[in-house]
Amino acid sequence: MDAEEFEGIERVADGEFVRLELVRGEMRTTARADGDRSEAVAWLIRTFVRLRPEYSLYSGYGLKAEVDHRGRLRPDAVLAPAGSFAGHGEWADPAAVLMVVEVTSCEQARDRRTREEKPLVYAETAIPLCLVIDRDGRETVVHGRPENGVYTTVVRHPFGTRVRLPAPVDLTFDSDRLLSLGR
Repeated sequence: MDAEEFEGIERVADGEFVRLELVRGEMRTTARADGDRSEAVAWLIRTFVRLRPEYSLYSGYGLKAEVDHRGRLRPDAVLAPAGSFAGHGEWADPAAVLMVVEVTSCEQARDRRTREEKPLVYAETAIPLCLVIDRDGRETVVHGRPENGVYTTVVRHPFGTRVRLPAPVDLTFDSDRLLSLGR
């Protein structure tokens, strides 16, 4: 399926019940946010506003993905300089994106995509950082330095420890709040 076909289908899909993504020409459903996922993203938004007010953490915004931008992904959150998406449509060019955030769901098949497949697509798209909040693993995973379609660094931080996000984000936060997330 090409991106234009996908966008036509996605426009008429009822986003209240299903969210769609396009990965490597295949349309997929994504999990809707549950309470813990929403709380994790809301907490990150508050954290980033406090620590880096020049950035905005956009929740649920669509990105063009893959090397040729044929893919369409909806990360749980997208970090970019404030105002980066003004004038853009529903699917933004990822050039301004500094980091994407993914929070694992309660479904194993989707969790595998969140932990393994989506970071590969984000690396291929040349997004500098991918932060995965792994609820089952009880850890944050920082993927960085994309080269040749893969992140060359992967650093794991157990919930409750300090998490360092390297350049271009350059900040450190305490992940104690994540300890209250359910699995």
